[in-house]
Amino acid sequence: MISNTFLKIEGLAQSNIYEVNLRQYTSEGSFRAFSEHLPRLREMGIEILWFMPLTPISQKNRKGGLGSYYACSDYCSVNPEFGTIGECQDLFKMARDMGFKVIIDWVANHTGWDHTWTRTNPDYYLIDEATHDFKAASGMDDIIELNYDNPSLRRAMIDAMSFWVREFGIDGFRCDLAFWVRLDFWMEARQELEKEKTLFWFGEFDPIDHPDYYQAFDAAYTWTWMHRTEAFCKGNSAMGNLREVLYQYEECRSPGTFNAWFTSNHDENSWNGTEYEKYGEAAKALAVFSVMWPGIPLIYSGQEIPNRKRLEFFEKEVLPWEQGTGLSVFYGTILSFRKNNSALDQTIPGSETRLVNTNQEDEVLVYLRKNSKDEVWVLLNLSGQELRVDPTEYFTEGNYRELFSQVEQQLSGACSFDLKPWDHQVWEKTGP
Repeated sequence: MISNTFLKIEGLAQSNIYEVNLRQYTSEGSFRAFSEHLPRLREMGIEILWFMPLTPISQKNRKGGLGSYYACSDYCSVNPEFGTIGECQDLFKMARDMGFKVIIDWVANHTGWDHTWTRTNPDYYLIDEATHDFKAASGMDDIIELNYDNPSLRRAMIDAMSFWVREFGIDGFRCDLAFWVRLDFWMEARQELEKEKTLFWFGEFDPIDHPDYYQAFDAAYTWTWMHRTEAFCKGNSAMGNLREVLYQYEECRSPGTFNAWFTSNHDENSWNGTEYEKYGEAAKALAVFSVMWPGIPLIYSGQEIPNRKRLEFFEKEVLPWEQGTGLSVFYGTILSFRKNNSALDQTIPGSETRLVNTNQEDEVLVYLRKNSKDEVWVLLNLSGQELRVDPTEYFTEGNYRELFSQVEQQLSGACSFDLKPWDHQVWEKTGP
């Protein structure tokens, strides 16, 4: 375990993150247009809004017609595609007044080729020995890498981050490719920026690969789980491998930190496929897992539709809101349950999460979450077969209610459950 000595965000253990792809969210793709969705998202139970990069996009070596959000040309301004600085400030204030926390995507490893620093401070960048020009990032020729051996660059980057905390009142950062940036910079930045305000730090790294980065971050990605579940759903991995990964995540998680679970995000949707391409009919069951397993669930723009198409990355393509939001109730149900059942709060002393063996070890994932007050059982059928599932552990005697069907049943000791193909059941102990 690696110690994280920073302050923690109150209530983070039962919170959630919603990634906002502003360009593709509405036909206008603007701050003002997105504000109309805030009441709906709040009703759905969303708590933390993560905005993909809002800074202007470099024109030199730009990808596609609109370029990549992640090729910044000025850290202390906003993309005119979305609106003005004042409109961004108004949106953030409106969101925070409604009870949301707001975090922004921060791209610290690199900028675009015509960032203001390329003219004012070229020494902030790494130089390619072969071309004697700025060094392009590995595999991405529209961006160039910054030099974190330069103390002046580090100071300038922290100042730019401070600008957003000070002028926009943001509550934290989602740090792009965090493991590409030196850990000591993130620790320095956090120490400086939290002198006046505690922030939420969400890093793009997998703790299985980079556990030391939990020294600077509150939450991290579960890329290994995402890849392993996709392989399982496509018949290329076994349930035992999924269980092994879950044990790995718990072993590398440091106290007070949280793994973020997801079935989609901007990279996965655009480059590797929608959740339905990756998981097929198991997508909803894995969404239940993401919310009910210890950590923080991450939901991507449009998953509540549900969006079944890949979104363009460098061009305009609006989410199909005309289809309605058929999964809003589904997400609202599981997010509200997570928020209000103490068994799902891993910070309560004596809380326990345990994988449970069953007679259907190859197809079904079952786990128990409990504390001295509450008890929750989660059963996920990750197969296309109807199965009778017999958990090997006994139920505490009492009355239980299933979250989705609202069926109530007195359970005690050994119990059997009939699960439909791709079924997901969540049983909550409601009384003696």
